Amino acid sequence: MNTKLFAKPLLATEHSEYDVGAERIGFALAELSASPLPVVLPMLGNAEFDAVAPEWAERADAAAAAKLSALRETAAAQGVQLSIQVRRGPELYAEIVDEARAQRAGLIVIRRRGKSGLLANLLVGDMVGKVVAHAPCNVLVNGRDVQMWTKRVLAALDPEVPNMGVLAQAARAAVEFDLPLTLISVAASDRSEPRKLAGDALDAGAAQARALGARVEIQVLTGKAHEQIVGAVQRLGADLVVLGRRSSTHLSRAFIGGVAQKVIGLVECPVLVCVSTN
Repeated sequence: MNTKLFAKPLLATEHSEYDVGAERIGFALAELSASPLPVVLPMLGNAEFDAVAPEWAERADAAAAAKLSALRETAAAQGVQLSIQVRRGPELYAEIVDEARAQRAGLIVIRRRGKSGLLANLLVGDMVGKVVAHAPCNVLVNGRDVQMWTKRVLAALDPEVPNMGVLAQAARAAVEFDLPLTLISVAASDRSEPRKLAGDALDAGAAQARALGARVEIQVLTGKAHEQIVGAVQRLGADLVVLGRRSSTHLSRAFIGGVAQKVIGLVECPVLVCVSTN
């Protein structure tokens, strides 16, 4: 299969225990497209500090070389060819985003978070959150145990501002992998007006998805958005979730929105965060 939605992926990895799932998905996408997989390995670095502490830079280079060797060995075992770029800078997320721009990537494949913290079950990692917020392309966020999607795609539409760009991405994913698509919209209350608003958004979304060839069902849910989305993923057995970034405006690019953060942190399957707008 030569996928279009997942074309030109860039795997961002530090080749740690937390990156296993992202690497698994990145390798799988490379196999599907039968092409080498571009990889960026970001490392902390500071030119001024390196100049006064060259021994630290040498240790960092040695660590990078060891990771590269291990990563190539893992990929070779699966028959995947890698094209790896090591980037060093004071902000890991910036190195990943800049490499995505340089590669004109269509997708960044990345882990969900690094080490666990107090809010590990609710938030993505700080570095990953910044990548999602600033990425010039879609971002596929993965936990350690994720597998390629084979069951169902689920997409959530905001009833007040339905993002039809996200809907289109979800429909394309469902069509490319021949999977059913469930569209949900979460009304703030059981009152008729919010539920009608959600229903109208879903009707419009379903029509667009069917026009793209997707097999669609819709559900209007009520309650807290992230809880209802996570519950729907678990109830329906969806193994790919499609969400939108809150906005691409200057003021909101520092974060990706509370609902998306919580969903990414709580579901076990890959989450595709789309930068596309209506």
